Amino acid sequence: MLTSLKHQGADSSLPFDNHLLDRLMDQAHIDVTLTTSKHNVQYLLGGHRTFFFDHMEAMGPSRYLPVLAYPKGAPEQAAYVGHGTENFQHALSPLWTPEVYTGPAGSAESMQKTVDHLRKLGLKPRRIGVEWPFLPADAAMLLQRSFPDSEIVDSLLVLERLRARKTAEELRKLRLATDTVVDSMLAVIERHGPGVTKQEMVDALRREETNRGLL
Repeated sequence: MLTSLKHQGADSSLPFDNHLLDRLMDQAHIDVTLTTSKHNVQYLLGGHRTFFFDHMEAMGPSRYLPVLAYPKGAPEQAAYVGHGTENFQHALSPLWTPEVYTGPAGSAESMQKTVDHLRKLGLKPRRIGVEWPFLPADAAMLLQRSFPDSEIVDSLLVLERLRARKTAEELRKLRLATDTVVDSMLAVIERHGPGVTKQEMVDALRREETNRGLL
């Protein structure tokens, strides 16, 4: 099993508390986490989100699948697998992961690049954590075939517990977002009355939130 870090507090160079993540992984007996949900990938990357697949993941006969591989206690061995359309975003705002792989990013291709990265590192994890609700079956089967001696377990709760501990800045942003949503709703209510359709209300709310910088 990979060795867990024992430090307290996050590395200032990373956008999340990596030592808390290490402790949570240690408690769950997970050696490597493969994060594939867009919201958790965005959190771990400090806000990075590809605009091209922001609303839909469908891509020809497959789907867009971002993968952030994080070995416990070793952020210097982490890697991000994304799509070729993310190249310019990475060039303008480099990601913290030492390795970034882009190009074709169908579900199987993304997982194969992830497997290749783990093999390049020489890792033989006993337990690999994945987000089962956010991992396509073809990618999951490829992962299991590639590491037949590893147990694939759900790491979703680990990531949820990581995100649940808010920093002062995150609490400030949550308050700002909540207040802005309320202001948007009040503006819509004030400007609409009987006879307005539900779709018109939804569209109006979207405009109000966009004008306030939420969308």
